[in-house]
Amino acid sequence: MMQYEFELHLSAARFLDYYRGSVRHIVVRCTTGQNVQFPASLVQKFVSSEGVHGKFVLTCDEKNKCLGLERLP
Repeated sequence: MMQYEFELHLSAARFLDYYRGSVRHIVVRCTTGQNVQFPASLVQKFVSSEGVHGKFVLTCDEKNKCLGLERLP
């Protein structure tokens, strides 16, 4: 399994584009410098009235299929 650690800061207004489906993927730069793309639907459970903010870890299988997204403390 692969894990990608990154910070994500999306305002509530910006996340509306993802929520409405006009933008389907999020691209982030990991702490390793890699760019990673994943479905925006993975962050829906982390949305608050301020948007989505925090450090996250994306876990993928060996074929780069997303297995899960967790917020780090």
